[in-house]
Amino acid sequence: MDSPQHRIILVTRRTRLEDLVARLNTLEQARFYVEHMGADFSDYEAELSTYRRAVESAESQLRRFGRVQRLERTLVPNFLFPPDCLVVVVGQDGLVANTLKYLQGQPVIGVNPDPKRWDGVLLPFEARDLAKVVPEALAGRRPSRAVTMARARLGDGQELHAVNDLFIGPRSHVSARYTIQVGEQREVHSSSGIIVSTGLGSTGWFRSLLTGAIGMAGAAGADELRALQLSGFPWESRHLYFTVREPFPSRATQTALVFGRIDDDDPLRLTSLMPDYGVIFSDGVEQDFIEFNSGMAAEIGIAERHGTLVQ
Repeated sequence: MDSPQHRIILVTRRTRLEDLVARLNTLEQARFYVEHMGADFSDYEAELSTYRRAVESAESQLRRFGRVQRLERTLVPNFLFPPDCLVVVVGQDGLVANTLKYLQGQPVIGVNPDPKRWDGVLLPFEARDLAKVVPEALAGRRPSRAVTMARARLGDGQELHAVNDLFIGPRSHVSARYTIQVGEQREVHSSSGIIVSTGLGSTGWFRSLLTGAIGMAGAAGADELRALQLSGFPWESRHLYFTVREPFPSRATQTALVFGRIDDDDPLRLTSLMPDYGVIFSDGVEQDFIEFNSGMAAEIGIAERHGTLVQ
């Protein structure tokens, strides 16, 4: 048995039913709300029961290999993860992604609590697998995969990291105004915003954007886009892609610089022209943002740190 001194952080999240009870105060009020909406309340109860069993099973097994600290999702952004800890995430893919961006390369084991409910691209294991996977991971004998992250850095030193993608644009449904520069090429834009995608995020929002673009443009000259649309690009790739949404051509704005690759030598440079409604947020979480208003400059590139997913 491995040393009990190992530090293991078990990351969990509230289920739909727990969120409803927190919002509506009681289980009966949650039941009334769900049934009034015409949904099946028993499905909410089954999800909660299955999730709790998975978390309890995972924690029971993890205690064989070290000291376990359970950490709820809302506490992750402000938690200081020990540099030598092992992180076990029980939840959906989004919970794994949102945990990775607050780490400094500590290995992460993704556990699928309900394979019948969740596909779990980032959740290759079930709770019962931990008895074999954890000691191998602690001993450094388990294979892992690196995950490249994106980073937005403002001129005043503020930073925001993303595991899947960054959004740069307006806080609400108005036009984003900014200057954009890659290398020597520079334009003034009016658009719905910019998406910067990592390899891990390339089968999500990025794929949707490419699907729409290919559908409108037809097959001519779209071979690279089709390849990216079908399979994305590797999680560990040392490059990102940016895509401008709905660029608007006018006398004052241009539309040539709307898609491209970002790497260590060619970051994306932006300057906001939005008076008070510009934001940059990461991984689809609108609450996780930094303001990007008039005169602010941002450099979008590859983060120095990376995520590590145990395979």
